[in-house]
Amino acid sequence: MLRIAGLTRRYGTLVALDGVSLTVAPGEIAGLLGANGAGKSTLLRTAAGLQPPDAGTVSADGVDLWASPVEAKRRIGYAAEEPRFYEELSAEEHLAFVAAVRGLDAAEAKARAEDLLGRFGLADRAREPVSRFSHGMRKKLSFVAAILHRPPVLLCDEALEGFDAASALAAKSELRALATAGCAVLFSSHVTETIERLCDRATLLHQGRVARVIERSAWGAPPSGPSALEREFLVVAGPTPR
Repeated sequence: MLRIAGLTRRYGTLVALDGVSLTVAPGEIAGLLGANGAGKSTLLRTAAGLQPPDAGTVSADGVDLWASPVEAKRRIGYAAEEPRFYEELSAEEHLAFVAAVRGLDAAEAKARAEDLLGRFGLADRAREPVSRFSHGMRKKLSFVAAILHRPPVLLCDEALEGFDAASALAAKSELRALATAGCAVLFSSHVTETIERLCDRATLLHQGRVARVIERSAWGAPPSGPSALEREFLVVAGPTPR
């Protein structure tokens, strides 16, 4: 389970997050939707422990992120919007490093890494340095690294952006399998259709605050025009300027 309570994060005078609270239960895929600058990436980076909040708490699988950061981070997988790597490492080496940090059995981690690299079309480039990877390949490697240890909590920040169609399908299948096994998934996307197809509910952020929480039962598209989720997004964020 992921619990976020009263999370606040400021950058100087800018309040990026203003008392955000949400819970993602085991087995749930929760969507996170909002316009550019709404606070989605800040929320996910903070929940992953990459930056401290000014106020509020985060717990992953019952472990407080700031009281026990090492133990909590082992329970979290994080696929970043703009992933960073040790550029001289190969994909294989990067995943071996991630496995070691997570405390995984080396042989089991190697077998899972090989399987995932194959499923996401990276097997034939697995021994090349990441510096040679395209944007889409880097995104796929970040996703593979995030799910390598089958975490109890998974944070995805625009994780499927840049994926080819086959890899996007593989990722959605893996997300559903992880959720079925009890993982709590918080999935950010700017594509409402992806959230509608994948998620159990959606939280809409606006100016660093939770503006709406919409259950899947409320979704449904009319024969033409925007779906219920798209209409709620437009109410909260307003139309995109032309």
